[in-house]
Amino acid sequence: MVESSSCKPGLQSSGLNFTSSKTKSTSGRTIHQKTGLPLPLLFFLLCSRAEAGEIIKGTECKPHSRPYMAHLDVVTSQNDLKSCGGFLIRQNSVLTAAHCEGSSIIVTLGAHNITEKEDTWQKLEVIKQFPHPKFDYTLTHHDIMLLKLKEKANRTLAVGTLPLPSQFNFILPRRMCQVAGWGITEMDKSGSDTLQEVKLRLMDPKACTHFKMFEHNLQLCMGNPRKTKSASKGDSGGPLLCVGVAHGIVFYGRKDVKLPVVFTRISHYRSWINEVLKEN
Repeated sequence: MVESSSCKPGLQSSGLNFTSSKTKSTSGRTIHQKTGLPLPLLFFLLCSRAEAGEIIKGTECKPHSRPYMAHLDVVTSQNDLKSCGGFLIRQNSVLTAAHCEGSSIIVTLGAHNITEKEDTWQKLEVIKQFPHPKFDYTLTHHDIMLLKLKEKANRTLAVGTLPLPSQFNFILPRRMCQVAGWGITEMDKSGSDTLQEVKLRLMDPKACTHFKMFEHNLQLCMGNPRKTKSASKGDSGGPLLCVGVAHGIVFYGRKDVKLPVVFTRISHYRSWINEVLKEN
C-alpha cells in the first residue's frame, strides 16, 4: 500500500516538511493540502510520533473470515486519494473514524486481497457522512463517524455485519482482542495487499498516560509492552474485536510498536449511533 493512499495521522517517517508545505483555509480551519488534515491535528500527531492502523507482527487472515471488514477509498477535499478501514454494522451503514471524512467515499466489502478483484467484492457509494458533532481536530477526541451507503449490501458468506457493545459495556483490563486491516506488516515496509490481523491486550489506562490527549472514558488503551505487536497506517477506522463485539475503532499509536495504541471506545457513543441510525 503506497504512502499516498494511506489514511494515516502519523507522518513523522514520511519526510513531510510541516512548515513549508502548502496550506489552505477551509471553513475557518487551516488544512494541510498534502495530507488533507487540519494543522492542529497534524501538529499533534507529528509531535507524538503517532501512526494509525498498522498491523505489526500480525498474520494473514483466513480469506473472508472477517466479513464485516470494509476498505474505504476516500477522496479528500484537496482531491487527493487516501484509504481507511471501517466495518459494516447494518446493511447500509459503516462505522469508521471521523478523520477519514472526505468529499467522497467508495466502500469495498467482501475483500481479502484489496488489489485483486474477486467475485465476493461489493463496491458501494457513500451518500452521507456523519462525523461525530463533537469531533475535535485539536483535542483528537470523538474520532468516530457513521457512513450511509447508497444501496444496501447483500449478505453473503464474505459480507456481514458486526455487533456493537451496549452503552455501559466496559471490558476489563487484560482482555485479549483482535484488530484487522490492510496496513503494513513490518516496520519500514509497505502495506499488505491481504487482510492481516493481530491480537492485542486491553491495558490499564495508566499505560497510555504518555499520550497527553488520552481520555479513558472515550478511548481504550491496547497493546503488549513485552511483545512487538501493534495496530498503529492505512487502516484508521477499523474495528477492535473483543469476544465477537466491536469495542473500539483504530485511532492512533506510536512508531515504537512496544508502546500501547489508542482506540475510540464505541460503548461511549452508542446513544449517538442509535440516534443517527434511527433518523437516517
